[in-house]
Amino acid sequence: MSRLAPLSLDQLPPDLRAVMAEGEKKMGFRANDGLTMARLPAMLKALSQMAWSVYGPEGRTPLELRKLVAFITSTAAGCMYCRAHTAHGAFRAGVAPDKLAAAWDFETSPLFSASERAALRLAQGAGHAPVAVDDGHFAELRKHFDDDQIAELVGVIALFGFLNKWNAVIGTDVEDAPGGFVRDHLGDGASAGRRSSSG
Repeated sequence: MSRLAPLSLDQLPPDLRAVMAEGEKKMGFRANDGLTMARLPAMLKALSQMAWSVYGPEGRTPLELRKLVAFITSTAAGCMYCRAHTAHGAFRAGVAPDKLAAAWDFETSPLFSASERAALRLAQGAGHAPVAVDDGHFAELRKHFDDDQIAELVGVIALFGFLNKWNAVIGTDVEDAPGGFVRDHLGDGASAGRRSSSG
């Protein structure tokens, strides 16, 4: 149960209702973390802009890859709320459930390309605390991506660095749509979260 109660839509001013409605349209459900962040209106608005800047259709890297990066970094950070959101979001962006189920084994699974492995290796290392990223990660990334593309992938990771902390600390309740997706396709997620948190 969430340690901070989310506000109801009725408690929000019109501008924040519009932010929540736009998020619901893009994600397919109303996000509980947005209703908690609505306690800090400027932060919710800024976070919404940042989220859509790294997930926008005009991205420099494929949306499916950005969603996988978010999924791996959230799993590595141990945030089960964001793990559910990013799995559901990756599926909605076109990532097959079997690829999501194999995502933690990206190094050996034939479902992943060399470029995806380089990006997900970065996401996994970045999700840990302290961050486990070195120059070798960037050398591998540069075999497949230019610096603008790498910056976009780091932007996804950084966005979820914030979201992972916000939701794990507050204990945000997972909504039915992403929670059901995880139950149906990935199991409850607890074992992957524990494994990723410990390295």
